[in-house]
Amino acid sequence: MEERKGSILLVDDEANILGSLRRLLRRENYELLTATSAEEGLKILEQREVNLIISDQRMPGMQGVEFLKKAMELCPDTIRIILSGYTDVDTVTAAINEGRVYQFILKPWNDEELKITIKRALEQYELQMENKKLIEDEETEREFEDIESRSGEGSSAEGAGIGDQKQGPVSLPGAPRSPPVRGYENRRGRRDYPC
Repeated sequence: MEERKGSILLVDDEANILGSLRRLLRRENYELLTATSAEEGLKILEQREVNLIISDQRMPGMQGVEFLKKAMELCPDTIRIILSGYTDVDTVTAAINEGRVYQFILKPWNDEELKITIKRALEQYELQMENKKLIEDEETEREFEDIESRSGEGSSAEGAGIGDQKQGPVSLPGAPRSPPVRGYENRRGRRDYPC
């Protein structure tokens, strides 16, 4: 079975809108989750993370911007899109500033444009995750280098035998020690170490 391209949470209080989105995306091999209210959407996000949220703006109980703001606290890496039938400038501004919305899409939407927007949003998510992993790897490497440099502190180059071929490898505190490598003298009286 082909691997899913991403997980998408669709949130709208109108069942016909959710049905239209499901039909539009069913052949795209996405994992689709649906919620008919912002509260239901938050319950889903408490249980699992998704790659993308597409939410209606005007819903009873909690507006889309407020929902996305709370969703951002639960899943900060998730990409967020708002669907709205209204072009209120204040709503658009709040969506971008408070909910950190990737895109604001007007209803009725163009099917092909929406599919392209979703594809790009999921690509953006993947890029964010790759960058996050690179940063974490770099931080781990820096921490390791700090530990390594601290293990050599307090000794001078002469006293530590830096450059002395007889000194063994540096070991980290608490790390298991490996047995010493035994060398063999070659014809010239130098030590050769096995690979």
